[in-house]
Amino acid sequence: MHPLLKRQIRKFLPAEIADMPQLQDFLKAIGRSYQNNDDKLEMIQRSTTISSKELSYVNAQLRKKIENQKKVFVTLSKVVSVMDNSEDEGEVNQNHNEVDPIKLATKIEEQTNKILQLTEERKNLLKDLEEQNESLNNYAHMVSHDLKSPIRNMHTLMSWIIEKEHNKFSDESKFNCDLVNQNLVKVDNLIEGILRHATLEDYEEEKTNISLADLIDEIKNTIYIPDNIEIIIDGELPVLHKDKYKLEHLFKNLFTNSITATEGVENGQIIVKASDKDDYWEFKVRDNGKGIAKKYQNNIFDMFTKLENNAKATGIGLALVKKIVNIYEGNICLESELDKGTEVSFTIKKEVV
Repeated sequence: MHPLLKRQIRKFLPAEIADMPQLQDFLKAIGRSYQNNDDKLEMIQRSTTISSKELSYVNAQLRKKIENQKKVFVTLSKVVSVMDNSEDEGEVNQNHNEVDPIKLATKIEEQTNKILQLTEERKNLLKDLEEQNESLNNYAHMVSHDLKSPIRNMHTLMSWIIEKEHNKFSDESKFNCDLVNQNLVKVDNLIEGILRHATLEDYEEEKTNISLADLIDEIKNTIYIPDNIEIIIDGELPVLHKDKYKLEHLFKNLFTNSITATEGVENGQIIVKASDKDDYWEFKVRDNGKGIAKKYQNNIFDMFTKLENNAKATGIGLALVKKIVNIYEGNICLESELDKGTEVSFTIKKEVV
């Protein structure tokens, strides 16, 4: 017990009591009582301080969560408003502090139902598109068969007439007969090209490891290459795990176009180069031919697009090339300058075997 408190207690006690030994025990008991009370008070104060800090921290975290939820509500409200087209951006920003969670939840549910409906419509559209593609392919087969047969018959008949009556024809008639034959061949090639383009995705062939160097050597033996033109492989070409049919048509059409462009060049060159680009192979086919004018370059890969000065072309070859590249999950582009040549760059996605 504090000495001052002890003196105050003894001062008010009778002398005979103040000197009693038992009084010391009494005073000690009072001192312990004060001490216990002080300890409890200190403990309460400490607990209150700790609780206050914890409560402050919890409140701060709660305010933070509320702010985050408010931001989420605002963002969702903006998204729903844009999707619903019920408010413009200015109105959304003006009312962003007045978000009604129930109204927002209702709108989200409405938009979800719309998305489900659109998804179902998309499935139906895809199904219709597949059916139309199948019908189109069947139509292409039918038309090509019905057209190719009489065209080839006409070509055969013209050949017989020219062969039998050749001496009776004037020079002009001979020229016109040759022109008829050329146009029949052109129509036949056009029909064949359309059929090939329409049915390309339906053609299934087992994938194998194909050496592009060997494939290009095979292509050289199947197409006409004038003596003034050389196909050059710059560096090594990869081995691709693909179907041979599409790869063969891809490079054959590119070479055919380049050969046509370099027919009038004294030392024509068609250079093939490959580069490893992580998940893709990048290929470049470059020639030093007459090039392509700027006005034709933007749509050169579209069906039936051909150059004005190339009457022999069907306008399908490069469209077929682009379709094959798309099937192989790649991209294709072209750079060209008149009288300096053309370079076609395209990528083919690698396939893990």
